[in-house]
Amino acid sequence: MSDRRQRQKEQRAAKREAERKRESRRELGRRLLTALVFGVIVVGVFALGGFFSGDSTDVPGTYEDYRAQETACGAEQPPSEQVVTFDSPDDMGIDATSDVTATVATSCGEFVIDLNNGDAPETVNSFVFLASEGFYDGQVVHRIAQDFVFQTGDPDADGTGGPGYLVADEFPDEGFVYEEGVVAMQSRGARSTGSQFWVVTGPDGQFLTNQFNVLGTVISGQETIDRIMDVPTATAPGSVEQSRPLETVYVESITVDVSDS
Repeated sequence: MSDRRQRQKEQRAAKREAERKRESRRELGRRLLTALVFGVIVVGVFALGGFFSGDSTDVPGTYEDYRAQETACGAEQPPSEQVVTFDSPDDMGIDATSDVTATVATSCGEFVIDLNNGDAPETVNSFVFLASEGFYDGQVVHRIAQDFVFQTGDPDADGTGGPGYLVADEFPDEGFVYEEGVVAMQSRGARSTGSQFWVVTGPDGQFLTNQFNVLGTVISGQETIDRIMDVPTATAPGSVEQSRPLETVYVESITVDVSDS
């Protein structure tokens, strides 16, 4: 009897141990399934958040990236131009009293700028020089910020490029308002103006300080500007501004006309 009881006791213990192991495996399975479901939910939330906010890590960051994506407004991609930099601009002989306009042809149409040669003669001279040299041809609009600006004139298309020289500061008077239609040169403060320029397209321009040379004012082509502002954009990694174009707007050419007033 003693041996039988011992065997029964061992059998019950073995049965309990087997049941414990089965329960442990079931619990592990439940935990793994929960973790998997949670992971899928988290990934889905971030994916949807990025989709609806316009955030993406797949956004252009170089000129080559822009050329690899679709051209905006159903236009054909222009040839890639060899960008040449300069030590300084030539004197274009523009009189301060002359009427000077620039017609900017883009993938989305044309707009015309009345240039500010009376108040910013060196800025306008540099712009006209670069346009005459074909410097802007084939460059891209690398920034489209809703209610603010669109920006171009950077051969590197990343916000750092320039013509190889700097333009003198010709800042407007204190209190100047960069209202819709104003075209100004991008800068990072004193003595940093180059070739990049932007067009104010909305009310947020009024918050800018007078640290940007005023190139001129748009006098026609609002429909082109509207089409440019309709291009889809995303937020680049490390940025808070949703302004990186997901379709490429090219500057095809800039034609300058000078006439006596």
